[in-house]
Parts: sequence; structure tokens; C-alpha cells
Amino acid sequence: MNRVLLKNLNTPNSRDLDVYVSSGGYGALRKAYSISPEEITEEVIKSGLCGRGGAWYPTGRKWQASRETNRTPRYLVANADEGEPGTFKDRFFLEKDPHMLIEGMLIAAYAVGAERGYIYIRGEYPEGARVLEAAIRQAEERGCLGSNILGSGNNFRLKVYRGAGAYVCGEDSALMESIEGDRGHSRAKPPYPAIEGLFSMPTVVNNVETLVNVPHIIERGAEWFASIGSPKHPGPKIFCLSGNVRRPGLYELPTGVVLRKLIYGYGGGIIAGRKLKAVIPGGVATSLLTGEHLDVRMDVDALSAAGSSMGSGGVIVMDEDVCMVHAAKRAAKFFARESCGKCAPCREGTKRMHEILQRITDGNGKESDLELMRELGETVQETSLCGLGGSCSNFILSTLKHFRHEYLMHIHGTACPEKAA
Repeated sequence: MNRVLLKNLNTPNSRDLDVYVSSGGYGALRKAYSISPEEITEEVIKSGLCGRGGAWYPTGRKWQASRETNRTPRYLVANADEGEPGTFKDRFFLEKDPHMLIEGMLIAAYAVGAERGYIYIRGEYPEGARVLEAAIRQAEERGCLGSNILGSGNNFRLKVYRGAGAYVCGEDSALMESIEGDRGHSRAKPPYPAIEGLFSMPTVVNNVETLVNVPHIIERGAEWFASIGSPKHPGPKIFCLSGNVRRPGLYELPTGVVLRKLIYGYGGGIIAGRKLKAVIPGGVATSLLTGEHLDVRMDVDALSAAGSSMGSGGVIVMDEDVCMVHAAKRAAKFFARESCGKCAPCREGTKRMHEILQRITDGNGKESDLELMRELGETVQETSLCGLGGSCSNFILSTLKHFRHEYLMHIHGTACPEKAA
């Protein structure tokens, strides 16, 4: 398929407003202002657009729920935290094509009835924050943002909010706590943000990739978008391919592309002619797949049937030399460090899993540790407060399921595939 979201990937000065306008930028916003907010929302619902941040909730339904509260003010937030290991798709828009995000937010704000918005960006993206702030100033100076936008009578103020780099702030309620000036802790749900979110008012939180799809849906129509990729979860999807693969990078492809084609066709296969051992299809918070799953389609339902999930689309490839026990330990260390600590299952469970994995890799493990780790992982999955806590043991438990023999190798003192200390 021709690039849609990444169409400006190689365009010089793509972050400049004039360059964006010269390729049709802000045309979708003008079209959106010519029809009603309800029609915009209905078009997005008909398109089948779902959130690209990991949850894959229908975008238009979220907008509809927020507007139907009949409470104001309403807020719109772009989640640009992007802290999932193996995921780097949103960074392109923040640093190279910021006006596509701004236009998507303007259309979403019109549909929702929001006059104030935030772009929440993680602290590790200083260049993205700088570019966004410059793009916002440029859009305001040219009448594309602020008061009486493009002479339409519509108003929308937008601010970049820089987080401190906490992984948990990728979760919408923790993100809102951070914007409000509090520590990033997840909130219990319900109420959901669309009903009661930022400053206790209706708030729509959408991922960056979700929002940049919106101008193209309005410009080309819901039927066009729905015809791309998987029928139930359609549209273009940006996959972040990394790890032991020849051609890592961003690949814009239809949802439902076969995993084998992504790795061996677009990615060029495994480095140094090695064999594939495992692949994480949606970031480290998702369960791994093995070589027997290469013909699975990168679709929400197909991946679920295979025992994993689409997540954010961060595809991490691991070759035959990777030790899955050490990989699980690194993941456990990351999640233990990044737990917000509000709920005991995640706060304590992630630490205990890391301790067990450290003990096993140190050569002091026992077979009984494997059952204990399984029980801990399942408890964290089932009882954590937020979705991030509920998913942090997915990868660890999947290594135990598919590569138990490697754990036994460590426990009984035989060779480690990675030859790691």
C-alpha cells in the first residue's frame, strides 16, 4: 500500500506548516468544519478506527460517550508518552510531522466539543517537545489554532505537557494525574475518563497514531479506511520492527499483515543468517510467539487466538542465541522499577518475580521457583489496579510456557544459550 501516515517520511522540512499545507494539510479540518460534530463522530465510527495505543477501543465510541455527558468543559489529550519498550512509532510524528497530529486533534476536539487540549509527552523526548511547541506557535500565528480557527468560529487551545518519564503515565488515568500536578498513579475505573477524567470533567485520551489517522478518514471517507486490512480492526498500522532483524525500522502496512512477511519480507530476515527463536508482537507487555506462529496475521483477534496481542505494534525479534531466562529477567527488572506502587499486586509481585529470576540466573534456583513465579505472574495479571499492571507479567509467563527447558538448564547448571553471566 502507498504510505498514508508516513507520507512525509522523506519530505524535507516536513515539520514546517507551509510544507504541510502544500501537500494538502489542514484541508481535512476545513472539510470537518463544514459538517456537524455528530457527523464527524459517525464517520469515525463507520471507519472502524480503534485506538493504536494498545487497548484497541473504538475511537468514535469514546468520542460519543464524552459528548453525551452534556458536561463542560471537555478536554482532549494526546497520549505521546510512548514508554513501551520496542515502540517508537509516535516519535516520528512528534519530531517530523507535528501538524498531522495537531490537525487530527483539532478535528477530534470539534467532534467532542473540547476547547482545551494537551499533548502529554515523555521527558525522554526533548526534541519532540521542542518541535511540537514551535508547530503550535506557528499554527496559532497562521489562524489554524487558538481562537476563531480558520474563520470558523471554533476555538481550541493546545499545550504541550512534559512528563518525568514514568512508564505508568502511558496509562490514561495516571497520565491525567500527572497533568493535574500529582504523582502518576492509576485511578480505579469506572468512572472512565470519557465520563470523568481530567479535573473531574469529561476527557478523551487518544494515542498519537490514533489521532493522525483522523484527517485521512475525514478527507477520504470511512469506506476507504474500512477497506484497508482486517475487517474488524481496519486501517493502516505502523509496526516498529527491532531486535535481531536485518532491516529494523518503521513499516506502515495494513492491519492483518502476516508476521512472516513482516519479518522476512520487509525486515529482511534474521541477522547473520541465524534462526528465529521468538518474537514479541506488540511490545514487552505482550506474550511472545515462536516460529510456529509465523503465519499468524497481525490482527487483534488472530493474535489473541495465538496467545498474544497486538499491543502497540512494537515487534521485537529474537534469534537462537538469546536466552529467554535472561530476557525475562530484564523485563521483570524494568516492570519492577516502573511500577507506580499504588496497588500491592503490581508493586510486590513484580519485585518478587525479578528476585526469583535473579536467583535462577545466579545458579541458585529451584524447580519449585517456576511454579511460584507462575502463581505470582497470574496474580499480578488478575488483581492489578490498571491495565499496565495487568499486562506486565505476560512476557515473563510466556517465556516459562514456551521455554521451560531453558529455565531447567539454569537450575541444573547446564549451558545458557546466551552465555550470559
